[in-house]
Amino acid sequence: MKIDILTLFPKAFSYLDCSILKRAQEKKLVEVNLTNIRDFSKDKHKKCDDYPFGGGAGMLMMIQPLYDAIKSVKKRNSTLIFPSPKGKVFDHHDAQELAKKKHLIFICGHYEGVDERLFELFDIKQFSIGDYVLTGGELPSMVMIDSISRQIEGVLAKDSLSEESFASGGLEYPQYTRPAVFKKKAVPQVLLSGNHQEIASWRKQQAYNETAEKRPDLLKK
Repeated sequence: MKIDILTLFPKAFSYLDCSILKRAQEKKLVEVNLTNIRDFSKDKHKKCDDYPFGGGAGMLMMIQPLYDAIKSVKKRNSTLIFPSPKGKVFDHHDAQELAKKKHLIFICGHYEGVDERLFELFDIKQFSIGDYVLTGGELPSMVMIDSISRQIEGVLAKDSLSEESFASGGLEYPQYTRPAVFKKKAVPQVLLSGNHQEIASWRKQQAYNETAEKRPDLLKK
């Protein structure tokens, strides 16, 4: 998969060069390219924002630099994504569906938002990562890229994907590692038994209990 990120702050994406995402890029499973929107500004000071027509607080990103930046990377098979509080709440299913795409373009807004005509000129999917406001689209873009990349074949072992939270519609069961006893807190005995059938049954029940206690809304789905 190819991922293009359009942003005013390319340095914010250093996280993508770490851990699983770094290995995915090294294995050529994911290609990530950063484009600085300022490079497309026709202003001598590389300005990309201006006051909104009609007045109001804050500044808006101007449409010309955004339009030209998108055109520089967009292909026929590109899927455009804009993080926004107005968008659908991003979930596990969205990550799975977007992982099937060949080319994703993330457009990172900033300030008070972007010129609305951008959504009239391009078919752009808008996603929210929660009911709160962030300074820009960089953080939510990284959240979505991380989640999507995990779903690409070869990035993670299939067992890891099938057993993690939301894969089966609920939360994952509790997990433990060494030591078996820490500050008088012991690992559940069933996990030390070696009986894989009993372990599987225990994990299934614990996953249900975790979901019922912490996210009962998922059980209703």
